[in-house]
Amino acid sequence: MLASQLGIRLLLLIGPTVPLPAPYSVMSALTKVEVTNDAANGDGFQLTLTLTKTPGLDYGLLTGGQFKPFNRVIIGVIMGVLPEVLIDGVITHHQLAPSAQPGASTLTVTGKDVSTMLDLKEKDDRYDNQPDFVIVTRLIAQYAQYGLIPAVTPTTDVPLMVQRIPRQHETDLKFIQRLAQRNGFVFYIEPVTVGVNKAYFGVENRLGVPQPALSMNMGALSNLNTLSFAQDALAPTGTQGSFVEPITRTTLPIPPLPSLKIPPLATSPVGAQRTTIQRETANQNPGQAATTAVAAVTNAPDAVTGTGELDTVRYGHILRARQLVGVRGA
Repeated sequence: MLASQLGIRLLLLIGPTVPLPAPYSVMSALTKVEVTNDAANGDGFQLTLTLTKTPGLDYGLLTGGQFKPFNRVIIGVIMGVLPEVLIDGVITHHQLAPSAQPGASTLTVTGKDVSTMLDLKEKDDRYDNQPDFVIVTRLIAQYAQYGLIPAVTPTTDVPLMVQRIPRQHETDLKFIQRLAQRNGFVFYIEPVTVGVNKAYFGVENRLGVPQPALSMNMGALSNLNTLSFAQDALAPTGTQGSFVEPITRTTLPIPPLPSLKIPPLATSPVGAQRTTIQRETANQNPGQAATTAVAAVTNAPDAVTGTGELDTVRYGHILRARQLVGVRGA
């Protein structure tokens, strides 16, 4: 593989809204880079650097301005010949650890992905006659300076002012996440290339081309150091509820509805043993009640989880969260 022949090289850009390649003083002081790619809790990064004092008896990296709070940081790797962006984020935290030993002082810079910029300011707003996907598209457009490209799935419910008015009483990120949960969707921001990010609002993506397979017990083709699976039979959830038919005013039960997590990733999915009652559907129209029931089933956690450690050089690619990957030999 080219990755094993050419190695893995770091790509680091830092700066205000439009980041630039990190200067030599930063790259030479860098000792550790850690990137977290987490579908549940968001992406983050941490840079560890050694500090040396300038003739003015101050730390040059602290006075240089590269690590100001909310400066943008793009971290990528070049495996073989193709660059891949791991995270596009902003600096949120500094930790300085001075030392009496020369060259032993360290600066730890921590940050989160650019979705943090959507989570800074709470708002009170209303969106008359606008479906959820239109609201989300409008909100994402306000952050174009961070290279956000909306990838928004249309929603079916169109609220009318005489019946319901969508209202926002939280930050843009929390509001979008609430709209996503209400529809059984997910919302996340991930890098496409340097300076460009996809803001995805839609069903969990279980289609498309899988990433290269994770291999265990396959001799020279193995790329996993460890691998384990766990199954939680209590994770899947079914729903019950009822709604009022608007013409006859008859109360009708909500029929069993499937999850939006299609197709299932297991040959024999675990059936739901627990049931929750969706009481809010009693005040909703049939379309809203169906959406609520489907969202409740979809938002339930997966029954099977896997954990392991990957040999990246053997794998030859970046393993990304939120994308399909096959497992063989386990």
